[in-house]
Amino acid sequence: MGESAPWGIDVTVVVPTYNTERFLDEALTSAEQNSRVNLEILAINDGSTDGSLAIMRAHERLDPRVRVIDKPNEGYGASVNRGFREARGTYLAILEPDDWVEPHMYDDLFEYAMSFDLKCPPDVVKSPYWRIWMPTTPMERRLYCPYYHRVNPAHQPFRVEECPRMVQHHPSIWSALYRRGFIAEKDIRLKEAPGAGWVDNPFWYETMLQADTIVYLDRPYYCYREDLPGSSSANRVLKLSFERWNDMCDVCDRLGEDDPGVRRALATVAFRYAGEAVARAGLEDEELKGLMAQMFSRVDEDVILSLDNVSPQLRTLALRLSGREAPRISPAGYARGLVREFGYALSCNGVGFAAAQTRLYLERRKSQDKRSEGFAAEADKS
Repeated sequence: MGESAPWGIDVTVVVPTYNTERFLDEALTSAEQNSRVNLEILAINDGSTDGSLAIMRAHERLDPRVRVIDKPNEGYGASVNRGFREARGTYLAILEPDDWVEPHMYDDLFEYAMSFDLKCPPDVVKSPYWRIWMPTTPMERRLYCPYYHRVNPAHQPFRVEECPRMVQHHPSIWSALYRRGFIAEKDIRLKEAPGAGWVDNPFWYETMLQADTIVYLDRPYYCYREDLPGSSSANRVLKLSFERWNDMCDVCDRLGEDDPGVRRALATVAFRYAGEAVARAGLEDEELKGLMAQMFSRVDEDVILSLDNVSPQLRTLALRLSGREAPRISPAGYARGLVREFGYALSCNGVGFAAAQTRLYLERRKSQDKRSEGFAAEADKS
């Protein structure tokens, strides 16, 4: 198999950092616990004003695989792009500085990639991740991510059209390796926006849709702290989620991606964002309501009607917001889907968590349905 990096480095791990001194030492130490691959760790200091740079420098002094890049604050996307430009590895990885990885993640994923008899190494090496639920609280718990045991391509390597589940869930762009040559050949870069800016979303679709060879190892290594106070996911603006969904749809349109499975996956993401907005009174905000309407106007009516993983009320809302007639949608398929989801949560994460998640989900659904039905009643009067 060809394409080894001229510098003899197998994997470059890019760590884009801004003011995360509380967790940074743990993140860097976890990356350093890879001993079988030739590793490069690029610690990108994005103008931090806390002690992050000092922590990076300490690691740089102790481990020759660590190199610090100190630059003014430009945001997550610009920091990752800088790391990708300076990387020397055959593969690229992203490690967010408030997360950590289990030992030998990069060893195992690189060796898995090399185990395939291909002329060129796979473009993307993907794995599931650990959800660190309620991080830094007494309730903190490690859970399997929603696509663990659910990505089952008929063969490997594969393209995303052969397993569109890959683009239905959280982007999790950090639980993967990307062949550096592939990223360069396709000229893929992260969107550069202030802060974090949810720029992982369009990058996720850019890489997965353009990869000719994806391989998947169904073992979680990456430990992702969900909704950590101060993180982009905890502080996100609802408007931003719709903007980034449109960015992903633009990627599909530009690449001519018309596979029904991929389009259904993209629509599922749209409903996930809309459901959160509706639950948080988004329909009372005319700008947000307009953004939702514009988003759903880009989803085919047949796709909306076919999504049994979305409640009938939310699908009816999508059709009416986008100016289309809304036929009666049977709840039967959705009810069966809820039972399947409960069974999946039960088998992966245990009865206690499955029950708690079901309770929270039903409470949110009640809020969504009430607001959706209120909108429908107003629409019928007008």
